[in-house]
Amino acid sequence: MRIVMMGTPEFAVPTLNALADGGWEVVGVFTQPDRPAGRGKKLVSPPMKVRALELGIPVFQPERIRRDGIDTLKALSPDLCVTAAFGQILSQEILDIPPLGNINVHASLLPKHRGSAPIAHAIMNGDPVTGVTTMLMDRGIDTGDMLLKAETKIGETETCGELTERLSHLGAELLVQTLRELERGTLHPAPQNETEMSYDPMLTKELGRTDFTADAEAVKGLINGLNPWPCVSVPLEDSRLKLLRAAAVDGEGRPGEVLAASAEEGLILACGRGAVRILELQAPGGRKMNAEDYLRGHGIPKGISLSEEQV
Repeated sequence: MRIVMMGTPEFAVPTLNALADGGWEVVGVFTQPDRPAGRGKKLVSPPMKVRALELGIPVFQPERIRRDGIDTLKALSPDLCVTAAFGQILSQEILDIPPLGNINVHASLLPKHRGSAPIAHAIMNGDPVTGVTTMLMDRGIDTGDMLLKAETKIGETETCGELTERLSHLGAELLVQTLRELERGTLHPAPQNETEMSYDPMLTKELGRTDFTADAEAVKGLINGLNPWPCVSVPLEDSRLKLLRAAAVDGEGRPGEVLAASAEEGLILACGRGAVRILELQAPGGRKMNAEDYLRGHGIPKGISLSEEQV
């Protein structure tokens, strides 16, 4: 079976590895173009390109695959296309090229959390369980028939980065199972129940500014769900402090009020209901640290507000 893989970030790499290790013929990898990154704005290759070249697989990077990649894809004559976090919408013309269709590895339990940031939104939503779904692609956004699912619990203080890493491997394992069943003819596509559907917007930097008026569980979900990007940050003196990991705890005060700030007690901030204990943070230009370690060398006055309004 000739397979073309489409994917871009680190999340897609385990799926590519699984295809290569499983003995399938990966005839090409489509990924996003190299982009400038960092302070020097040097061009950086996406993780999928790096791994594909290591495996000796041809790489193609059209700016818009539905405009610039159709002829290339046709020339590869794939029996099947596999996508995982590719980042581009496929036209019907592209979907019609592989005779066995297009299978997508989506990082949620569809039909919940359609869209480009399902992992972050599952944490932000307070979901106790998430997972991966393999699905047949159609012209909609994550609307195609479902194939197989795999579930996993979300850790109490698990971040989006950590959960993404776990789901990337879970998704790779699920894809292998899906392809084995495809070859045996035992797959049974199931339509999604639109009454259970949810669609999540893209992540933006603005999401990282919270006023703490929500309850503690919601604030905790926001902090953990937006790590590693864009991260929740709060104003502190003339800079901003990134809050990277949090747990919900008991506490009462004005939203954003510092209820405790010491190496012994940790950093505790009041919310609209309850409070959050900040477990990890990062100062501008600094490294990620446990809150207690940070507070050993930096003072944060108890009673001040870290909300945007600086009440």
